[in-house]
Amino acid sequence: MKKWLLGLTPEELLETTKSLSLPSFTAKQIAHWLYVKKVSEIEQMSNLSKQARELLSQEYQVGGYVPKTRIVSADGTVKYLFPSVCGTDIEAVMIPDKERATLCISSQAGCKMGCKFCMTGRMGFSGNLSAGEIISQIINVAERDSITNVVYMGMGEPLDNYPQVLKSTEILTSSWGFGWSPKRITISSIGVHTHLKDFLDNSKCHLAISLHNPFDKERADMMPTQKAWPVSQTIDLIKQYDFTGQRRVSFEYIMFSGWNDSKRHADALTRMLKGLECRVNLIRFHQIPDFPLKSSPDAVIEMFKERLNNSGITTTIRASRGEDILAACGMLSSKKE
Repeated sequence: MKKWLLGLTPEELLETTKSLSLPSFTAKQIAHWLYVKKVSEIEQMSNLSKQARELLSQEYQVGGYVPKTRIVSADGTVKYLFPSVCGTDIEAVMIPDKERATLCISSQAGCKMGCKFCMTGRMGFSGNLSAGEIISQIINVAERDSITNVVYMGMGEPLDNYPQVLKSTEILTSSWGFGWSPKRITISSIGVHTHLKDFLDNSKCHLAISLHNPFDKERADMMPTQKAWPVSQTIDLIKQYDFTGQRRVSFEYIMFSGWNDSKRHADALTRMLKGLECRVNLIRFHQIPDFPLKSSPDAVIEMFKERLNNSGITTTIRASRGEDILAACGMLSSKKE
């Protein structure tokens, strides 16, 4: 299989052109064709000489995958199924909402984190996606020209594939790449401490932490990684950074009836987040097979939201989208139904 150009930085493209004895300026031209023009074939790079295109084509291809399937929900959400290099299919979800069009992308095929309420976690882990495979999801959806925001909230734990995720955000935000503002990108994580500090130091993208319960033991019962990376330590680290300016931190909180939706949980969450400029997103739980808990009733979610808001924590309820096509939060698995 030929190597991919998609996902390479200008520095890597320069090494590629040097290895083929091509002029150094060819690297910049290739980057423009990949990330600005978004071509799918080397032959389309018309300002490269015929000889350069032929040399490139001997070892390289543009790369990227077109989706295997495209399914549209009754609410307009679109779910895409993509192949991956490791052989396990991955999913991306397009969520249109008035003037916003958010693409939820995957960073891994499967996931190692093992959260009990997540279908992706039940898949196990098949492999990390390359930066090219991550960017391919953005380039190869039908709505690519209308995307306003990208969230790394699909399959996988982004900070468990940190080098490739960071590289993909570099491609999205650099002047030689897509040229996007980092404000258009949100990285979601359960709080992988080994890379979280580096991300906070070296990226201006938004951060979303999957919190779900403020009590250590209760969270550990559902999220095994709590034992390795306690959420209290995650928040202590986050509090060392300034989120009053361009960058935003939010906390995702799936609501489970009788498990994390009491006044006790709301008050503990308030204490935990006190002094931090942040937002809490409450999410209705989307039922998955063989899992005992149900979503909190709407009235309970509303009361939980009001208690947090009255305590000074900006809190919203995220609208459920794409549940009928298994595209909602926690439902991505690439399984054929």
